[in-house]
Amino acid sequence: MGAQLRVYKRRIRSVTATKKITKAMEMIAASRIVKAQRKVQASMPYANELTRAVTAVATGSNTKHALTTEAENPVRAAVLLITSDRGLAGGYSSNAIKAAERLTERLRGEGKDVDTYVVGRKGVAYYGFRERKVSESWGGFTDNPTYADAKNVSAPLIAAVQQDTAEGGLDELHIVFTEFQSMLTQTPVENRLLPLSLDKSAEESDTKAEVPPLFEFEPSAEGVLDALLPRYVESRVYNALLQSAASEHAARRRAMKSATDNAGDLVKSLSRLANAARQAEITQEISEIVGGSSALADATAGSDK
Repeated sequence: MGAQLRVYKRRIRSVTATKKITKAMEMIAASRIVKAQRKVQASMPYANELTRAVTAVATGSNTKHALTTEAENPVRAAVLLITSDRGLAGGYSSNAIKAAERLTERLRGEGKDVDTYVVGRKGVAYYGFRERKVSESWGGFTDNPTYADAKNVSAPLIAAVQQDTAEGGLDELHIVFTEFQSMLTQTPVENRLLPLSLDKSAEESDTKAEVPPLFEFEPSAEGVLDALLPRYVESRVYNALLQSAASEHAARRRAMKSATDNAGDLVKSLSRLANAARQAEITQEISEIVGGSSALADATAGSDK
């Protein structure tokens, strides 16, 4: 076997092994997408009803609260960015980071100081490599988040919102995550969690009920909003984590399928080159045999004379 043929066969074995790995990762990601989708659908009713309850309290009272009242001159905002812990998911994390960068630039253009909170090791590595400050970061659960993880992420954000701005508190809370739309489409989105946009929430409520109900608040509307604030933030963060997890699995499945297809094409190309090299070797050997036979025949004929 010639040296060139050995090189081709070695590369074919290597690419074939890689193809098996990417195929296995594609199948694993595909199996996890269904579970992630079910979790997203299960979390939506609670989050929507909680938002409707907050809207009802805000519209049914004149209480000023961080959950519903915008600051007259907001000076500090926080951006919660959700990325992945692992790679091999195409542009999933980079697209979310780009969306967060655009949002941060816009907020700073409005004269606001921006605190960055990051979920996922990819986002942490991005900001760490550029030596940019991150207020707090989390990792290790992006592909399978739980409500306990959402509470852990929400705790410092809620504390900052409840704190006075002069002492480092927040006027606004934004979240950037990847929304799962379909197996082929996942879109980075940015939402303002706090203060809650009552106009949009009221429009959603009006589509379900023409006559708004009347409420009595005990002990007070402010007390009710204080109790709803952490639950609202936690539910929205949990839903965003689930959406991002489903998007991550879908992006990884698509990336691994592309890698598997490319590996298959590369194996075919290398196989053709290996066949051509083997044919060239056979042709060379035949030529050497024919040439040797002719030389031997000539030598025999010369000796006979």
